Amino acid sequence: MSDVSADPQGGSGAVTVVTVVHAPACHFCYDAETVLTQLADVFDLELDRIAIGSERGQELMRLHRAPMSPLVLVDGVFFSSGRLPRRKLLELLLARSAARPKAGAARGTGA
Repeated sequence: MSDVSADPQGGSGAVTVVTVVHAPACHFCYDAETVLTQLADVFDLELDRIAIGSERGQELMRLHRAPMSPLVLVDGVFFSSGRLPRRKLLELLLARSAARPKAGAARGTGA
């Protein structure tokens, strides 16, 4: 079960956990996982991938009433369903104290 009372601003120093409930042959799912993997190179993110066919995946889809895949949760709180809103996600990560750039990450590389 998801903790819907989680602080959306995150705690200081904590790793942000992004959960993706994905379906097979889902291009939105593939895109979301690709973007999140790239963001994990810059931000302190832990990516939790869950198959929609698993018991936990079905429970999360039901709990959050997600109409389509992927279901994306940030620290257990609903973030999106369907196409990942990249700009909204980046703004959230930048605003969170837990989303500071990793030590040694290149700045201004335009990647």
